Amino acid sequence: MDEAEPKSNSADLWQKTQYANLLRYVPSSVYFARIRVKGKLIRKSLKTDAITVAKLRLADLEKSERQKSESQSNVTRGKLTFGEAAKIYARRVSGDVSMKPRTKEYYKERLAALMKSWQALEKMDVARITKSECLNWAATFGKDYSPSVFNNTVKILRDVIEIGIESGARYDNPASQIKRASLRQKKLQLPEFSKFNEFVSAIEKSGGRFSRHCADLVRFLAYGGFRISEAAQIQWQDCDFNGMKITIFGDPESRTKNGEFRSVPMIQNMADLLGRLKSQRPESKPDDMVMLVRECQKAMDHAAEKVKTPRITHHDLRHLFATRCIESGVDIPTVSRWLGHKDGGALAMKTYGHLRNEHSQAMAAKVKF
Repeated sequence: MDEAEPKSNSADLWQKTQYANLLRYVPSSVYFARIRVKGKLIRKSLKTDAITVAKLRLADLEKSERQKSESQSNVTRGKLTFGEAAKIYARRVSGDVSMKPRTKEYYKERLAALMKSWQALEKMDVARITKSECLNWAATFGKDYSPSVFNNTVKILRDVIEIGIESGARYDNPASQIKRASLRQKKLQLPEFSKFNEFVSAIEKSGGRFSRHCADLVRFLAYGGFRISEAAQIQWQDCDFNGMKITIFGDPESRTKNGEFRSVPMIQNMADLLGRLKSQRPESKPDDMVMLVRECQKAMDHAAEKVKTPRITHHDLRHLFATRCIESGVDIPTVSRWLGHKDGGALAMKTYGHLRNEHSQAMAAKVKF
């Protein structure tokens, strides 16, 4: 929900800035947008007390509101294609100041996946989309994707059709009949130490243009437990070799605006990896990215087939880090903090409370009366 607009409009509570349409609410220091679109006055919190961040969010909000108004004017009442509604939805997501950049990117990815999986949908009249068509699409789509991906894609479908309802194209939402998929906890099938090294070696020696970079990314993810989106943002200045830690920022703005961040200890494997990369790239600047590739799933898929191991994803490498830590004696709440969880360890306990059989047996062998 948006931050409630303060009721008082007295001059001593509001401070003008040097930027048009940007006000500062003095008691909280939070910046507000104050824009007029086709005669309608819109005042909305930008949810920040940093003026540089406020300027960026103001620009996004202005663009979103003007495009939304223009779209509503151009859409003929009662007639709207799904593709037209999807464009309105994408603009709203892009201009939503309360949404994190990664969330915006993810929603756009889900929208693209929806359109690709239901190719006739883009040109369909929203008014003519039926419950039966939605259920048939869901039955097919659900076979190939995880429950979480399925549920989020269904959400996008419903949200886009809601825009059709707003425009008067229809009065009900046929996608509301699609049932949510039950979230099943994934059974972890993680490689042993020797198998992991064989797996990384297979990636490195595959002969591709970026094979070595992909192998280094796999090591980086496994040694630090980062999300793939986090790994892509880590710069050399975030790597503290003296303090043996790596700082992870919540989003690009956090780096300069004193925003959300956490620190992950630099285990010896990580220190060795970064030391090698640093020596190979002596010209690297502090703000250069440590990793030279942003993902390596295809390389991992080919390597898994070659070394005869279950398929491993970027996120599985995060699980591998957590498992190694717990097997090495690190308590679960600490591992949870390193992973960036904010639930005190509840999710980590659920995910890693039951480690591989061989580890449990090894621990049981130590119990004596």
